[in-house]
Amino acid sequence: MKHDIRSLALANKGKDRIEWAGQSMPVVLSIRKNFSRTKPLKGVRIGACLHVTSETANLMITLKEGGAHVSLCASNPLSTQDEVAASLVKHYGIPVFAVNGENSKQYYRHIQAVLATNPQVTMDDGADLISTLHRTRDPRPETRDSIWGSTEETTTGVIRLKSLEKEGKLQFPIIAVNEAQTKHLFDNRYGTGQSTLDGIIRATNHLIAGQIFVVAGYGWCGKGVAMRAKGLGAQVIVTEVEPLRALEAVMDGFSVKTMAEAAPIGNIFVTLTGDRDVIRKEHFLKMKDGAILANSGHFDIEIDIAALKKLSRKTQRIRSFVDEYILQNRKKIYVLAEGRLVNLAAAEGHPASVMDLSFANQSLSAEYIARHHDNLGRKVYAVPEPIDREIARLKLEAMQISIDQLTPVQKGYLESWQLGT
Repeated sequence: MKHDIRSLALANKGKDRIEWAGQSMPVVLSIRKNFSRTKPLKGVRIGACLHVTSETANLMITLKEGGAHVSLCASNPLSTQDEVAASLVKHYGIPVFAVNGENSKQYYRHIQAVLATNPQVTMDDGADLISTLHRTRDPRPETRDSIWGSTEETTTGVIRLKSLEKEGKLQFPIIAVNEAQTKHLFDNRYGTGQSTLDGIIRATNHLIAGQIFVVAGYGWCGKGVAMRAKGLGAQVIVTEVEPLRALEAVMDGFSVKTMAEAAPIGNIFVTLTGDRDVIRKEHFLKMKDGAILANSGHFDIEIDIAALKKLSRKTQRIRSFVDEYILQNRKKIYVLAEGRLVNLAAAEGHPASVMDLSFANQSLSAEYIARHHDNLGRKVYAVPEPIDREIARLKLEAMQISIDQLTPVQKGYLESWQLGT
């Protein structure tokens, strides 16, 4: 396949969206300008499995400007912006395999289409490309052998890849873009915080103020959602399994409870853990009539939809992205976006200014793999600190913010063990 998209007729609308997003991505545009001049990715084949959005489009264009041969498929069946996919194909000559609402069979066929390009560098948002390559049933071991390295965007993906490394089965080096400070601070906390609330509000048109809002997981994403819900006037409850994170949530001013304790009192529930069955049968049975459930973790496994269906006498779609489950006792529970990423399915995902930093990390990490892959082992690496710091510097520069510099005396003091009291 050269491409598989909804319709090329959508391309002009998609180009407008791509250019609009690009205006809020000064760091990526700065990298693109440099890539266009230096061509650090000349001839490198890059296969990406990411959310096909206007922000991702700017990353793909930047990689191509750097000399790469790029192909793209979707990392989520509901997050594709069809007009953006069309524009990438028509206006930028980038093969895209993504259709909003595609079924599971089509989704994995698109992954195989990207792998068929024999990429030397892969980019993942959930580790689907890498996981497919590591499965014994994968028909193309030569593709796996040709890969120099990969980047991974999400907490969920990094967890999967570290598991592979721990078992000694990882076949090539990984740069964990998710671990970069510039990714944590902006994408996970500020991006997920705002976009998740945006998705819930768009899907339901509910007022957040005064709601009892339950956040499952207090990692970087959970912190962002809890912060934004509190800012909109909600009473926020956090559920956690990690003692340190639970303690941090308490010290940040949130109520911490078990899900069993939160289930009977919560109005809105959001899962952000990266694990499965966070909200399950025993919780559904305790919930209020009219409880709303949403997920902003990568996969649609955090809410046990199968168990909810078994408990229900009737299920129906009552609004776009809102499914009503009527239980045997006639209590109603509402699930948003089929339990998939509510911020990308019911809204537009993170703002472009947030993805600017994440995709700057992707761009420079791809360049790093291209330059240094011969010296990298089969392990998961953090984004090199110089890359992280340079991205922060470029962002501050774009925001016209200046910071102090160490004087020679100050630098000498920090580097010496002999100076002090």
